[in-house]
Amino acid sequence: MAQLTFFYDLSSPWTYLAFNNVQEVIAETQSTVTWRPFLVGGVFNAVNQSVYAARSNPTDPKVIHTFTWLHEWARLANLPLDFPTEHHPVKSVLAMRMCCALEDDQQTLKDFTQAAFVAYFGAGRNIDDPRVMAEVAQSVGLDGEALVSRAVEPAIKDRLRANTEEAIAKGAYGSPTMIVNEAQLYFGNDQLPLVRQALFR
Repeated sequence: MAQLTFFYDLSSPWTYLAFNNVQEVIAETQSTVTWRPFLVGGVFNAVNQSVYAARSNPTDPKVIHTFTWLHEWARLANLPLDFPTEHHPVKSVLAMRMCCALEDDQQTLKDFTQAAFVAYFGAGRNIDDPRVMAEVAQSVGLDGEALVSRAVEPAIKDRLRANTEEAIAKGAYGSPTMIVNEAQLYFGNDQLPLVRQALFR
Protein backbone atom coordinates (compact mmCIF):
# COMPACT_ATOMS: atom_id res chain seq x y z
CA MET A 1 0.00 0.00 0.00
CA ALA A 2 1.31 3.44 -0.96
CA GLN A 3 2.12 5.94 1.80
CA LEU A 4 1.70 9.71 1.70
CA THR A 5 3.30 12.03 4.24
CA PHE A 6 1.65 15.46 4.25
CA PHE A 7 3.68 18.22 5.93
CA TYR A 8 1.56 21.33 6.42
CA ASP A 9 1.02 24.67 8.10
CA LEU A 10 -2.46 26.09 8.72
CA SER A 11 -1.42 29.58 7.58
CA SER A 12 -1.03 28.56 3.93
CA PRO A 13 -4.00 29.09 1.58
CA TRP A 14 -2.56 26.66 -0.95
CA THR A 15 -2.40 24.05 1.80
CA TYR A 16 -6.06 24.70 2.60
CA LEU A 17 -6.83 23.78 -1.00
CA ALA A 18 -4.46 20.81 -1.11
CA PHE A 19 -5.71 19.39 2.20
CA ASN A 20 -9.23 19.35 0.79
CA ASN A 21 -8.30 18.09 -2.67
CA VAL A 22 -5.90 15.37 -1.54
CA GLN A 23 -8.70 13.55 0.29
CA GLU A 24 -10.10 12.23 -2.99
CA VAL A 25 -6.60 11.22 -4.13
CA ILE A 26 -6.03 9.25 -0.93
CA ALA A 27 -9.37 7.47 -1.26
CA GLU A 28 -8.94 6.74 -4.97
CA THR A 29 -5.43 5.32 -4.57
CA GLN A 30 -6.32 3.54 -1.30
CA SER A 31 -3.19 5.00 0.23
CA THR A 32 -2.34 5.56 3.85
CA VAL A 33 -1.59 9.11 4.97
CA THR A 34 0.33 10.68 7.83
CA TRP A 35 -0.53 14.28 8.66
CA ARG A 36 2.60 16.12 9.84
CA PRO A 37 2.23 19.62 11.32
CA PHE A 38 5.26 21.86 10.88
CA LEU A 39 6.09 25.58 10.97
CA VAL A 40 6.41 26.96 7.47
CA GLY A 41 8.04 30.14 8.79
CA GLY A 42 10.88 28.00 10.08
CA VAL A 43 11.23 26.46 6.64
CA PHE A 44 11.24 29.89 4.97
CA ASN A 45 13.87 31.17 7.39
CA ALA A 46 16.10 28.18 6.70
CA VAL A 47 15.81 27.65 2.96
CA ASN A 48 13.36 30.03 1.25
CA GLN A 49 13.74 33.62 2.42
CA SER A 50 12.72 34.91 -1.01
CA VAL A 51 9.12 34.49 0.14
CA TYR A 52 9.48 37.54 2.38
CA ALA A 53 10.75 39.67 -0.48
CA ALA A 54 7.76 38.70 -2.59
CA ARG A 55 5.35 39.63 0.21
CA SER A 56 6.93 43.06 0.54
CA ASN A 57 5.71 44.06 -2.94
CA PRO A 58 1.94 43.43 -3.13
CA THR A 59 1.69 45.25 -6.49
CA ASP A 60 3.99 42.76 -8.19
CA PRO A 61 2.03 41.25 -11.14
CA LYS A 62 3.04 37.75 -10.04
CA VAL A 63 1.51 38.38 -6.58
CA ILE A 64 -1.69 39.80 -8.09
CA HIS A 65 -2.11 36.88 -10.49
CA THR A 66 -1.36 34.38 -7.75
CA PHE A 67 -4.20 35.70 -5.58
CA THR A 68 -6.53 35.58 -8.59
CA TRP A 69 -5.60 31.96 -9.29
CA LEU A 70 -6.00 31.12 -5.61
CA HIS A 71 -9.63 32.22 -5.67
CA GLU A 72 -10.22 30.37 -8.93
CA TRP A 73 -8.82 27.18 -7.40
CA ALA A 74 -11.11 27.65 -4.39
CA ARG A 75 -14.16 28.00 -6.66
CA LEU A 76 -13.10 24.90 -8.56
CA ALA A 77 -12.89 22.97 -5.29
CA ASN A 78 -16.16 24.48 -4.05
CA LEU A 79 -14.42 25.84 -0.98
CA PRO A 80 -15.29 29.11 0.79
CA LEU A 81 -12.38 31.55 0.74
CA ASP A 82 -12.24 34.82 2.67
CA PHE A 83 -8.63 35.75 1.98
CA PRO A 84 -6.58 37.80 2.47
CA THR A 85 -7.96 39.35 5.64
CA GLU A 86 -6.44 41.73 8.18
CA HIS A 87 -4.94 38.65 9.89
CA HIS A 88 -2.71 37.79 6.91
CA PRO A 89 0.06 36.79 7.21
CA VAL A 90 -0.99 35.12 10.43
CA LYS A 91 1.37 33.87 13.11
CA SER A 92 0.60 30.15 13.21
CA VAL A 93 2.82 28.94 16.07
CA LEU A 94 -0.04 28.38 18.53
CA ALA A 95 -2.20 26.62 15.96
CA MET A 96 0.60 24.34 14.81
CA ARG A 97 1.56 23.44 18.37
CA MET A 98 -2.06 22.46 18.98
CA CYS A 99 -1.85 20.25 15.90
CA CYS A 100 1.32 18.65 17.26
CA ALA A 101 -0.47 17.92 20.52
CA LEU A 102 -2.97 15.85 18.49
CA GLU A 103 -0.49 14.21 16.13
CA ASP A 104 -0.59 10.78 17.76
CA ASP A 105 -4.34 10.59 17.05
CA GLN A 106 -4.36 11.09 13.29
CA GLN A 107 -8.14 11.10 12.82
CA THR A 108 -8.62 13.73 15.51
CA LEU A 109 -5.75 15.74 14.03
CA LYS A 110 -7.40 15.60 10.61
CA ASP A 111 -10.76 16.76 12.02
CA PHE A 112 -9.15 19.61 13.96
CA THR A 113 -7.06 20.64 10.96
CA GLN A 114 -10.10 20.79 8.72
CA ALA A 115 -12.02 22.89 11.25
CA ALA A 116 -9.07 25.26 11.69
CA PHE A 117 -8.67 25.70 7.93
CA VAL A 118 -12.36 26.58 7.59
CA ALA A 119 -12.12 29.02 10.51
CA TYR A 120 -9.18 30.89 8.98
CA PHE A 121 -9.83 30.72 5.24
CA GLY A 122 -13.58 30.18 5.15
CA ALA A 123 -14.64 32.52 7.96
CA GLY A 124 -11.67 34.89 8.15
CA ARG A 125 -11.02 34.23 11.85
CA ASN A 126 -7.68 34.79 13.59
CA ILE A 127 -6.02 31.45 14.32
CA ASP A 128 -3.40 33.21 16.44
CA ASP A 129 -6.10 34.01 19.00
CA PRO A 130 -6.25 31.37 21.78
CA ARG A 131 -9.99 31.94 22.19
CA VAL A 132 -10.62 31.26 18.53
CA MET A 133 -8.49 28.14 18.59
CA ALA A 134 -10.20 26.87 21.73
CA GLU A 135 -13.54 27.27 19.93
CA VAL A 136 -12.19 25.41 16.89
CA ALA A 137 -11.17 22.55 19.17
CA GLN A 138 -14.56 22.57 20.89
CA SER A 139 -16.27 22.32 17.49
CA VAL A 140 -14.72 18.88 16.92
CA GLY A 141 -15.47 17.61 20.41
CA LEU A 142 -12.21 18.49 22.15
CA ASP A 143 -11.55 20.37 25.37
CA GLY A 144 -10.42 23.62 23.79
CA GLU A 145 -8.89 25.27 26.83
CA ALA A 146 -6.99 22.11 27.71
CA LEU A 147 -5.59 21.84 24.19
CA VAL A 148 -4.47 25.47 24.23
CA SER A 149 -2.71 24.79 27.53
CA ARG A 150 -1.00 21.69 26.14
CA ALA A 151 0.35 23.77 23.26
CA VAL A 152 2.79 25.56 25.54
CA GLU A 153 4.28 22.39 27.05
CA PRO A 154 8.00 21.95 26.26
CA ALA A 155 7.44 18.51 24.71
CA ILE A 156 4.93 19.94 22.24
CA LYS A 157 7.22 22.85 21.35
CA ASP A 158 10.02 20.37 20.77
CA ARG A 159 7.80 18.23 18.56
CA LEU A 160 6.91 21.13 16.30
CA ARG A 161 10.57 22.08 16.04
CA ALA A 162 11.54 18.48 15.25
CA ASN A 163 8.83 18.14 12.58
CA THR A 164 10.02 21.35 10.94
CA GLU A 165 13.65 20.25 10.98
CA GLU A 166 12.65 16.87 9.54
CA ALA A 167 10.75 18.53 6.70
CA ILE A 168 13.74 20.74 5.88
CA ALA A 169 16.03 17.71 5.91
CA LYS A 170 13.70 15.99 3.43
CA GLY A 171 13.87 18.95 1.06
CA ALA A 172 10.83 21.03 1.99
CA TYR A 173 10.74 24.69 1.00
CA GLY A 174 7.08 25.48 1.67
CA SER A 175 3.63 24.16 2.56
CA PRO A 176 2.25 21.71 1.72
CA THR A 177 5.18 19.37 1.23
CA MET A 178 4.02 15.88 0.26
CA ILE A 179 6.26 12.85 0.19
CA VAL A 180 5.25 9.58 -1.46
CA ASN A 181 6.68 6.38 0.00
CA GLU A 182 9.39 8.30 1.86
CA ALA A 183 11.06 8.93 -1.49
CA GLN A 184 9.55 11.43 -3.93
CA LEU A 185 8.75 15.00 -2.82
CA TYR A 186 5.91 17.08 -4.25
CA PHE A 187 4.89 20.64 -3.43
CA GLY A 188 1.63 22.51 -3.63
CA ASN A 189 -1.97 22.01 -4.66
CA ASP A 190 -1.19 22.03 -8.38
CA GLN A 191 1.06 18.97 -8.08
CA LEU A 192 -1.70 16.70 -6.78
CA PRO A 193 -2.04 14.98 -10.18
CA LEU A 194 1.61 13.99 -9.85
CA VAL A 195 1.01 12.81 -6.28
CA ARG A 196 -1.89 10.70 -7.54
CA GLN A 197 0.27 9.20 -10.29
CA ALA A 198 3.09 8.41 -7.86
CA LEU A 199 0.74 6.77 -5.37
CA PHE A 200 -0.74 4.56 -8.08
CA ARG A 201 2.72 3.66 -9.35
